[in-house]
Amino acid sequence: MSVLAARVREAGRPPVVVELEPAGPGADEVTVELLAAPITPLDLLCAGGESYFGRPAVPYTPGVQGVGLCEGRPVWFSTSAGMAPGDGSMATHVTVPRAGLVPLPSGADPVLVAALGLSAVAAQRALVRRGGLTPGEQVVVLGGGGVVGQAAIQLARLAGARRVVAGARSAAARARAHAAGADAVVALDSDDLDELTARVAAAVDGPADLVLDPLYGVPAAAAAAALRPGGRLVNLGDAAGGTSPISSALLRSRSLRILGYTNTELTAEDRAEAVTHVAGLAASGLLTVSHESVTLTDAPAAWERQARGKVDGRIVLVPDTPAAPPTTPRRHPRRHRGQETR
Repeated sequence: MSVLAARVREAGRPPVVVELEPAGPGADEVTVELLAAPITPLDLLCAGGESYFGRPAVPYTPGVQGVGLCEGRPVWFSTSAGMAPGDGSMATHVTVPRAGLVPLPSGADPVLVAALGLSAVAAQRALVRRGGLTPGEQVVVLGGGGVVGQAAIQLARLAGARRVVAGARSAAARARAHAAGADAVVALDSDDLDELTARVAAAVDGPADLVLDPLYGVPAAAAAAALRPGGRLVNLGDAAGGTSPISSALLRSRSLRILGYTNTELTAEDRAEAVTHVAGLAASGLLTVSHESVTLTDAPAAWERQARGKVDGRIVLVPDTPAAPPTTPRRHPRRHRGQETR
């Protein structure tokens, strides 16, 4: 039986879909039958040779995470594709270490779990573990229309935040942030620091306690200005710029804390715990993000759309021929108003 796989043959070019001869699992490895594989920003960075892991060894199958069936059970799994030699999740059958499998709870939609994945893990850990969010605090979520941002808005609510203010650049992204449950959404469609600072200040209800920031750049400086003395800003990305005009006077006068976060510091046990938590919330209808399913055969075009940002959420690749359903019963999670169901 051949394996259908997306293959990156040249760094910086979209993958092509090919048939491969399957390689049997080695010691302590298992073969997972794919149910869903998201196209994530890390996949795009690695395949483009733009990540801090350097240029990837080609050809390879991309996909740093996925959901599949192993021995009849639905599982989440991760790979090091693009970061180290080896293949990833964007294939009908994937060989991965058994120790890295995370069993999914009953009722978890594999496509939704794949769409949430490590983005929701980052949002949850950055808010609660790194940022120390406590009930009653006011949170500002930058990049509120992205997968991390949408998840963060909902997770902040679940953690007891009294008010969640989001920021997003485009009208479509602002609509997704509203649908995720933000109390107010700030337009980040300007690079003028004074203007963005005034917009954030008008949206918050008194000083904010915590900023979740996957953008950095000017938006981070504008949001930092809304923090109370002793407030925290947790950065987990630089989509708006690698540097930010946060002044020393602001930092010192309010004793602000600027903290960094990365999923790469999670232990295997931490990651499994976080994925299980996220999947459980999804299965209960408490957590969702905008996403769409695309068949593996159409991976090249989907890859280009995701890279150009011509999507409403996260693209998740699914097999052309669906795998047999898991043996556990499955419920459909509640979807937020405006959520895509493609």
